[in-house]
Amino acid sequence: MSRQTSVKHPGSEQALARHQVQQVDRQAVAQYGFDGRVLMENAGRGCVALLGRLGIRGRVVVCCGAGNNGGDGFVIARHLAIRAIPTRVLLCCDPQRLRGDAESNYQILTRCGVEIQHVDQWRDDQWSHAIRDAGWLVDALLGTGSQGEPRPPFDQAIRCLNESPARRLAVDVPSGLDCDRGQPASLTFRADHTCTFVASKIGFSSAAAQPFLGEVHVADIGVPWKIVQEILDSLADPRE
Repeated sequence: MSRQTSVKHPGSEQALARHQVQQVDRQAVAQYGFDGRVLMENAGRGCVALLGRLGIRGRVVVCCGAGNNGGDGFVIARHLAIRAIPTRVLLCCDPQRLRGDAESNYQILTRCGVEIQHVDQWRDDQWSHAIRDAGWLVDALLGTGSQGEPRPPFDQAIRCLNESPARRLAVDVPSGLDCDRGQPASLTFRADHTCTFVASKIGFSSAAAQPFLGEVHVADIGVPWKIVQEILDSLADPRE
């Protein structure tokens, strides 16, 4: 069973749907003047703070996709490197596909001396070699917007990560898990801990989601709770 850690902000007692998560980001940027890169920075730093509390031994391998979840992963890798923690990034897409805040953080990371390997056409033995020395595996492959079965190379990545004995952290949501329905794909990342942002996700309460979440931690990314409350008051749950 997953359980949510107690924190000092309302996100520990609320849950958001996919469309509400997206609206939080849009409203924070458009109406409150937040820079999306600041929100991504706060998300990544929140994950690193959690890893520090949980204890880091050995290398941290951060697996990144092309979207904002991957951008969070780039921030995570940079802050681990700042702390002199051995870090490797496995990028499961062509860097040319990166856009916006994710691309910005990738470009920063390439200048920081962090090991980055492009893995979109790897064999299983190459995956095994790359994660053999991992103390932690960080899943920053697919975010809350993902639905359905993970496509290549994400399906292979998830399978290989799940076979590792390393501890596993999911960023915002385990890849392959539908954050609204709580329905896992046939290949879903099995996290020991999930660091989700702003508030829990409505699918996390599903019994089917429990084996994949591990312990759920809600991280504050600097968005005023007023934004979230406005959205909770104005946007209905899509399942209703």
